[in-house]
Amino acid sequence: MPTHVPESEYASRLAAVRDRLAEADADAGVWFGATSIEYLSGFDHIQTERPVVLAATEDHVAVTVPRLEVGRVEDNERIDAVYHYFDYPGGAPVETVAGMLDDLDADRVAADAEGAPGTMGYEGPPLTEFVEVETQSWVDRLRWAKSDAEVDLIRESARWANLGHRYLADHAEVGAHPVTVSQRASLEASRAMLDTLGDSYVPRTRGDGPVTAGFISGEQTRLPHGHTANRRLEDGDVLITGATAAVDGYMAELERTMFVGDPTDEQEHYFEVMCEAQSVAIDALGPGVSVSYVDEAVWDYFEEQGVTDLAQHHVGHNIGLGAHEPPYLDRGWDDHCAAVDGRDEGDREMAPGHVYTIEPGLYTDNAGYRHSDTVAVTEDGTERLTYFPRDLAANTIR
Repeated sequence: MPTHVPESEYASRLAAVRDRLAEADADAGVWFGATSIEYLSGFDHIQTERPVVLAATEDHVAVTVPRLEVGRVEDNERIDAVYHYFDYPGGAPVETVAGMLDDLDADRVAADAEGAPGTMGYEGPPLTEFVEVETQSWVDRLRWAKSDAEVDLIRESARWANLGHRYLADHAEVGAHPVTVSQRASLEASRAMLDTLGDSYVPRTRGDGPVTAGFISGEQTRLPHGHTANRRLEDGDVLITGATAAVDGYMAELERTMFVGDPTDEQEHYFEVMCEAQSVAIDALGPGVSVSYVDEAVWDYFEEQGVTDLAQHHVGHNIGLGAHEPPYLDRGWDDHCAAVDGRDEGDREMAPGHVYTIEPGLYTDNAGYRHSDTVAVTEDGTERLTYFPRDLAANTIR
């Protein structure tokens, strides 16, 4: 049971960005984004108004952190030097970063942004006031295709997400409150996950519990991002569920449309159309297939069924360290690639290691219908990582 990113992964990731650094003829690569910093170094943190900045040269890795993070990062053997400032704004974080880059003899850097993002009121100054900066998205692009080790972690997430979803289905009943059902399912699945994995489980920085499971109900399901209503479940309710688990930061996504009691003929119709649309999408996936094609295939099916007015979003997205990652299964992906500098023909196609959520949805005036499964693209096809049953009988609560 894989529970953490192998050390060899960090070495290969750093080698990949160093190759790009040499091609860019820059002195250092610099990253402000928390996910990119974790991807390269394994140091995870909560992005706040206090910038954390990672820099890599051809033979050195350094990081600048606020003083409150020093105790968490100083034992990281992947980082050669730790610089720190007291706090923002008095600690002059970007000036500290500039000093770090000066020590690295980095006058020209390739960074993921010109400065730290405006999170929680951060207002600069940008790094461009101190060194020459060329922007790059090397790590974002590397994350499109997952390694075998990363897919293993997502597969492990799917295993525990499935358990969390099973508890949701077991505990949901007429009269139950969605909040308490969600908390109970998340707790029981998390306890089982921790008992099974033991000390090998890697906790997150102030993250959610290992397993998170919940649902929206009733009319809230007609909104793709509806909220958990303060009402108890009633016979006839439609539920849209969601379950995931954090495995060293990696996650799968599992969602189902469920019914409390027997569905009406209308509900059963839209459920079956949604399920077939998901099957169309899964069947369309594969190495070398156009990313746009998957969404186009589902849209063609929706047109045949006369339900395009009930569709509110594209088919899905890549997933991994982030809940949403590119590429996006969207009919406009080809046009997007054509409009972005540096994109080539290969960026328009699925490749082995891409891991997608497949979640076409339909939303009527009264209810929504959406399953989501996590599917990996392989060398010769696909592998569905989430496996809770999709059929109507398995998703009817009696």
